[in-house]
Amino acid sequence: MDRTLLVVADRPAPVTALASQPDVSSIAVAASFRLSEAGRKASLLAGGNGKQGQTLSLSVPTTRLHLVHVDGDGTARLRLRPQFQVRPDQRIVRIDESPEYDAPPSPERLLQDAARNHQMEAAYRAQGTAMRATRDETSRTWRDAVAVAFLADPERRALPHPSPTSRRCVVPTERGRLTFDASRDRGAARDVPREAQRRFLADLQARRARTAEAQQAFHVTHSEKRRLVHAWIAEHGTPDQRERLAAGVLPLEEGTAAMAADRFVALDHLPPYVPDGVERLQGHLRSHAAFAEVTVALDTLRVVTRELATASAGQWTVLQQVRQAVPDAHVFLRERTLAWTTDPKAPRLRLVTVLAVIKDGPLTLRRECLVPDAPGPTIHES
Repeated sequence: MDRTLLVVADRPAPVTALASQPDVSSIAVAASFRLSEAGRKASLLAGGNGKQGQTLSLSVPTTRLHLVHVDGDGTARLRLRPQFQVRPDQRIVRIDESPEYDAPPSPERLLQDAARNHQMEAAYRAQGTAMRATRDETSRTWRDAVAVAFLADPERRALPHPSPTSRRCVVPTERGRLTFDASRDRGAARDVPREAQRRFLADLQARRARTAEAQQAFHVTHSEKRRLVHAWIAEHGTPDQRERLAAGVLPLEEGTAAMAADRFVALDHLPPYVPDGVERLQGHLRSHAAFAEVTVALDTLRVVTRELATASAGQWTVLQQVRQAVPDAHVFLRERTLAWTTDPKAPRLRLVTVLAVIKDGPLTLRRECLVPDAPGPTIHES
């Protein structure tokens, strides 16, 4: 008897006992939406609160749980936000707002809108996938075109900063900078970094060679200048200059100046131009009562120099005289405008000079003189 009772006690509960469990064929869901001004008026007329933001509780069958979102707090909400709508160009866009109605919607309307929103979301995601695939394909096609053009044109170069390596380089394009990476790219794009590095290193080697050639040419030219100056000083220099030349302490510039003074001796009657712009402009300004106390500093002096395209009668006469006195020289007129940057309205000073230049092998001999009818008229800022 005891054994029989024990077996009966271990049997599962009868099926009829499950009838007391709750019905889960639907769940309560919160639906949040907005009312337009017309909808808020309709809400007040229907006895509602007339607020823009509304929340309605409704029952959703478990067969439609795909229209429901449950947050971390266990609150179930109808999927009405974000919205997905079709634009006139047939593109689907996402709107991160709750739907707006002109009248309080019924539960059936909210379920219909949630179902349509669910379908639109799936289409929106498919559209995004297709757009990304198209964009990626377009990008690959463009990268391949840039790579082919780069490899085919030996004159094209990658950007020097960062320096190209066999793995990575950056190429300028009409759309901006484009990075190539041999470890990720395929096809022609994969060969760009190695070729860019080869061209970069070849350019460096060529630049070093040009620098070495320029330095060698400079030293050769400088040596020739020293030879010519020393030979002239040894024959025509003063005793003091010869003595310093023998001691190896005669400055090259002094010897060149001595040669220029000898070649341009016919111009000694003209006043030489001296680069004394600070003192000259200061004296010019102080001749005006409004600027009697000004002090011009080197950093407040601006000098604009240009070759004169026209000449007055007096300037032309001087130019012709210099050309006759030094026929082997290149002679032209120059104009210097001296201005005081502290006061843009201060009067400016205009100087006209005549410059004679003679090329004697690697030496350039020059003499610049003030034209007798200069300085010219005072120039004022307008």
